Amino acid sequence: MIEEPYRWVEAIANRREYIEAQLAPGSPIAALGYRDGILFLTVSQTRQKIFEVYDRIAMGAIGHPGDIERLRMAAIELASTEGFTRAAADVSLRRLVHYSLSPVMKNAFEQVYGAPYLARMLFAEVGERPEEDLFLRVEYDGEIATNGATYAQARQDFAALSGTQQSREQMEALLATEHAQDANLETVVNSALDAWSIGHMTLQTDDAKEPPERAAVRKHREEQLTNAGIEAALLERDASRAIRYRSLSDKELRPLIRD
Repeated sequence: MIEEPYRWVEAIANRREYIEAQLAPGSPIAALGYRDGILFLTVSQTRQKIFEVYDRIAMGAIGHPGDIERLRMAAIELASTEGFTRAAADVSLRRLVHYSLSPVMKNAFEQVYGAPYLARMLFAEVGERPEEDLFLRVEYDGEIATNGATYAQARQDFAALSGTQQSREQMEALLATEHAQDANLETVVNSALDAWSIGHMTLQTDDAKEPPERAAVRKHREEQLTNAGIEAALLERDASRAIRYRSLSDKELRPLIRD
């Protein structure tokens, strides 16, 4: 009996280590608020990573495609039910994540005899003004991180998602110095690509302690874009638009890239 709690803690630690290893190769995702909305961006060669959830809400995710799809459909169903029983304006990202998705993911993670969700997700909700934009990162164990101001940090108008904590922190450090809330689309596309490049470079170097030089970042970005495509989407801030979510094609984005 005395050994049971220890075995549970050990099983949780092993499970966490396994999931982290599975998520580590995931291509980073950057989400930046700007004057006309919120941009989601990643670079990939294969499957889709950015999705619409409901009206003003979108998500990006890394992990197992099946788990991502299950969580995405759960989010859509919950948001649609809320919107139907109340109104579209009443659908809240905080409510969706805090009271629905996070508990489900936490429960799956802690049930050591069942399969956990191999997924890490980034949600965003566009506000009427840039300072009202909300970003929430949800971990595989249900932990939630927000861009809102806390005792330890100032409010951020961006968010990052990556396979490792070090990679994500490198992306956030770049965006903290480079990104401006009143930027235009061309500027945020380039900032997001720089953040993605730093995150991707960090994933490939286990002992990276300092951020790479800007020239190295641009070179890496150029090399990756020769063999991969840009996946991006916007959450439009204009409330008069019937549909706030808009996908951006690789062809549409290429002319915006600066050397």
